Amino acid sequence: MTRVRVESFTISLDGYGAGPEQSLAHPLGVGGTDLHQWLLPTRTLQRTLFGADGGTTGIDDDFAARGFRDIGAWILGRNMFAPSRGPWPDDGWKGWWGDNPPYHVPTFILTHHARGPIVMEGGTTFHFVTGGIHEALERAREAAQGKDVRIGGGAATIRQSLRAGLIDEMHYAISPVLLGAGERPFEGVDLRALGYECVQFAPSQKATHVVLRRKAS
Repeated sequence: MTRVRVESFTISLDGYGAGPEQSLAHPLGVGGTDLHQWLLPTRTLQRTLFGADGGTTGIDDDFAARGFRDIGAWILGRNMFAPSRGPWPDDGWKGWWGDNPPYHVPTFILTHHARGPIVMEGGTTFHFVTGGIHEALERAREAAQGKDVRIGGGAATIRQSLRAGLIDEMHYAISPVLLGAGERPFEGVDLRALGYECVQFAPSQKATHVVLRRKAS
């Protein structure tokens, strides 16, 4: 059965999942890159993002690897795809990641502005969904063909999905940094009331990994 998962989403000690003032120079907002000191050196990310051999192993890499396991489709908020807002300025922008994005499966972008699909190298096709999170999830489930759907963020997309009761399981990495401002995935969300409980807790040198799962009704 297809599950809906959040994986490898990093938050700061003060609860932010991205820094303020996202731009082309700061894709994760000012200071946002500091969140991912646990993730970027891992063998999984080095291979997935850069096609490189090597990288760190251990707890951090174990969690990075599980985030790609059994994933048949992704859902992303527009900010995870582009720095622009409003109508698409042109068709030239095809994501932050170059010609071969790290998804390798159908990936659904939430937006208010229609745009045709973009076929990329490595099996990634970006689909732009204007009908909201429920439409995106319906299409992602169909595309996943029995595998899981991963919600990759950002924070607003996670909040929206939580409030709609759509997420089954979440892995968060708590990074030992302070951002002071930005986007909080749990702003105004009562995880306990929504039925989530901590089912796994694992510290590493650069993060504390927590897995939350929604109790069966």
